[in-house]
Amino acid sequence: MNERPIEAQADADRRAHGRRRLIRHLCLVGAGLLGAWLAGLIWFAGQIPTPGAQDPAETDVIAVLTGGSGRLEAGLDALSQGLAGKVFVSGVYQGVEVTELLRLATGKPDRFSCCVTLGYSADNTAGNARETAEWARKQGARSIRLVTGAYHMPRSLMEFARAMPEAVIVSHPVYPDHVKPDWWRWPGTASLIASEYNKYLLAHLRHGLFGPGGS
Repeated sequence: MNERPIEAQADADRRAHGRRRLIRHLCLVGAGLLGAWLAGLIWFAGQIPTPGAQDPAETDVIAVLTGGSGRLEAGLDALSQGLAGKVFVSGVYQGVEVTELLRLATGKPDRFSCCVTLGYSADNTAGNARETAEWARKQGARSIRLVTGAYHMPRSLMEFARAMPEAVIVSHPVYPDHVKPDWWRWPGTASLIASEYNKYLLAHLRHGLFGPGGS
């Protein structure tokens, strides 16, 4: 008369054991994925340029990506050094004019106005690359000095190489004061690097799914 309760208990024990095995399996998979992500993050951080002398090679044009401090100033400094003859600023807000941007950056709105062109259509890094590539081809440019934040450079180089594979891209990283070289010691910088790494992974995934022209 006690067989059915015993069988029911055995079934319950088997289900509980199965749940525990599933949980252990999921934990192992999660730990493996986290370990792989952390290893990738460390690798990615190693790809970020460190402060040092900029590449002195001359290029046909300079591309400045908006979105971080010191980028436009660095691009204009490269222009004043004769490293290129034209500057394209990608990702500018609609309605902002060259003279206004130069006034904010240098206090001299007419100094570089002849040599600076603004792009308004980009709202992300892939858009920066497409917008710049379209302009650069119209200029007959075969080489580009790419000015952006050092932490942003790996993803920018990838996007530019895909958007304009025929061009030579020269890296010109900018080092904002708030982004620390020993990034793991600073929660704000670590969060920024981790976020940029995730975007880098997503960009690779996007290109893998949709090809160079995907969005």
